[in-house]
Amino acid sequence: MRTATRRFALWRADLEGDVCAAPEECVEALRDREVVPVVLDYREHGVTPVRRNFDTTLRQDVEWQFAGVAWPADLRPGVLVTVTWQAARDEVVVRAAAMDEPMSVDGVAYYHEYDPKVVTRELAPDTSNRGRVLRAVRRQGRVFDDGSAVLPESELAGHCGLGRGARGAFLLRNAVDQLIREGYLTRVEGSVTSAGYPSYPAVDGQKVAEMLFYAPLVEPAPWPGEDEDDDGADRAEHLVHGFVRKLPPGARPSEKQVTLHERAVEEEQIEPSPLAPGYTYVKKHHRHG
Repeated sequence: MRTATRRFALWRADLEGDVCAAPEECVEALRDREVVPVVLDYREHGVTPVRRNFDTTLRQDVEWQFAGVAWPADLRPGVLVTVTWQAARDEVVVRAAAMDEPMSVDGVAYYHEYDPKVVTRELAPDTSNRGRVLRAVRRQGRVFDDGSAVLPESELAGHCGLGRGARGAFLLRNAVDQLIREGYLTRVEGSVTSAGYPSYPAVDGQKVAEMLFYAPLVEPAPWPGEDEDDDGADRAEHLVHGFVRKLPPGARPSEKQVTLHERAVEEEQIEPSPLAPGYTYVKKHHRHG
């Protein structure tokens, strides 16, 4: 029996365009059909089993895809889906695997298994100055398998659209400083190839360059109903209590962060344990989104 299975991450264009990539092996058998039944088999918010049926059309737009799949809102950009076709069956089945526990990535709840690299590329920060900087690092930088990313700081101005001259430099500096305070970005020393491709940690023989390192804040998320603000969208400005966060490889916390951590322990704001190597402390602050 002929079968085809493909697993891939959903991009924002897939979700907004109501399309699903099709395995190449099924194209010859399905391309002449006016309607191709597609079944979405998943757990709503990672809990309730749901089967949704769609009458789709198979079309080619760079690659072959099924058009007419109305993706539910709790499937975010980066979620992994498995598309299965069997010649003996009259339908294509699409499955998203629920995680044992929901996770929050920079404030956005994920209930299904996802590709961290695609999440970093696709999560859309707000349109503020700091949001533009964060978007530039995520989309123009080099993204690693765990979703972290680096971008030479010298390239940042050209990707942010904050204007030129003294005013643009001032806005850019303030936005970067805010993201560092919020724990989104860290300044690190990396390197670039002759073509400008960034590496971190620095590679021997390459030109040393100051980098901005982004690491997604991944933490447990509440189940639906446990948090009234959990609607899948970037949250509005909110207070974030101080927390300990892992640093990029080879980085160390500043003396200021060590002092702030000691003070937070003394004031019983966090658990009374020493700051472990490779970690820093992010003090209480207001975060946007």
